Amino acid sequence: MTFSKSKSRFIRIAPRKARLAAGLIRGKDVENARLQLMNSNLRGARLLKKTLDSAVANAETQLDAKRTNLKVHEVRVDAGPILKRAKGKSRGGRVPINKRTSHFTVVLTIGEEKK
Repeated sequence: MTFSKSKSRFIRIAPRKARLAAGLIRGKDVENARLQLMNSNLRGARLLKKTLDSAVANAETQLDAKRTNLKVHEVRVDAGPILKRAKGKSRGGRVPINKRTSHFTVVLTIGEEKK
């Protein structure tokens, strides 16, 4: 099996929210996955679509694969570094605010010929 891979790193969305969008496309062919992400209202779907498009472009240029033969083999959303901020509270206190980041990985595989 030949694989095409694309990574997007340090994306400013919490991994928990982005994993909801990743679940939409897991195991689907590229055309259906792209439609799912385009018609979803999730912010993570819009960001994940860019990574999917990049993986498709990699497959087309490096493996000479057709878009219709590609299938989503793996979608992974890992936690990136956390930007730690603080918000002031009453009586001189403070509350931590964690701004989470994500790393997206999309792996495509070439399936059998569609008719």
